[in-house]
Amino acid sequence: MITTSFDADSVSRIGELGRRVLGGGEITREEGRWLFGLEEQADIIDLLSWANRIREHFKGNKIHLCSIVNIKAGGCSENCRFCSQSAAYQTEAPRYGLVENGPVLAAAAEARANGVTALGLVAAWRGLEEGPVLDEICGQLEALKQSGNARPDASLGIIKSQNVADRLKDAGLECYNHNLETSERFFPQVCSTHSYEERVQTIRFLQQAGIKICSGGILGMGETREDRCELAFSLKEIGAHVVPINILNPIDGTPFGDRPPLPPLEILKSIACFRFILPRQEIMVAGGRAVNLRDTQSLMFLAGASAMMVGNYLTTLNQPVEKDLQMLKDLGLDANWDKHGFSDQEEVCRAPQLAPSAA
Repeated sequence: MITTSFDADSVSRIGELGRRVLGGGEITREEGRWLFGLEEQADIIDLLSWANRIREHFKGNKIHLCSIVNIKAGGCSENCRFCSQSAAYQTEAPRYGLVENGPVLAAAAEARANGVTALGLVAAWRGLEEGPVLDEICGQLEALKQSGNARPDASLGIIKSQNVADRLKDAGLECYNHNLETSERFFPQVCSTHSYEERVQTIRFLQQAGIKICSGGILGMGETREDRCELAFSLKEIGAHVVPINILNPIDGTPFGDRPPLPPLEILKSIACFRFILPRQEIMVAGGRAVNLRDTQSLMFLAGASAMMVGNYLTTLNQPVEKDLQMLKDLGLDANWDKHGFSDQEEVCRAPQLAPSAA
């Protein structure tokens, strides 16, 4: 039998913070750290209930769906310690070069046929600078936009200059994913081939170009609860529109391959804390949700999530899309992938999988 303790002071404080956020106010870093530090199951369930109210108030009944597609896989020069696509590690992740334009347009046509409005292009490499690769990427974005079949979105690594960001915008790019991954303090434990500041600067270039920002992080890499709180406030400060929350799925061959999994209740509590700190953002539960949340997946919406990634991830499997859609139906929630353009706090994308054909 599960036993829980009841702390009236905690219940009162959680309710006070929840009402403040619902009323348009904000919580402080100190208050955020207190929420992340909650231990008692009864307190966490109360936190989730308030996070659900905040989600419903600011985001309504719509759950946005997102999917990603690799246009270049594996062989990445960076050493992100969670990533199976790094050339520094021996994993079973697929490797192929930049795909040609034909498969991208075919995927866009498939997206349109399925009622999907955005196609996200993802590449495993350090990033983009002036040169032939940027020219090719811009050509793909332009062709995708001209096809009228899908909105061009992308996740293409570090942006080296304002001119590169401007060219992506001119080519038709509307939303760019670039995760901060974790707190600035913990980041050197995650990657040493580029800095946290380089990631922040990439976001600044994109914002200056008028491109919407999708940025989040990964839970369960060995960071503290305070690191998670700092990540949430950093994402608030940089003005992220969509905040993907990934949960580490340890991959054999990577340095983080032996990290112990986070308990599902700790993950749900973290999602709820993000919702308190980021009440108007689209909070999307992404990579690692099926393997880490398991039978508690549906509770992520009670915890405040307003979006989820569907379809397979870059190198690991997700549960079938049909099962996700049934989950939403059972909860009385609406899948929202039929909108054109962005809402006040931006929609996320859903895209079909490309075949791994090399350029």
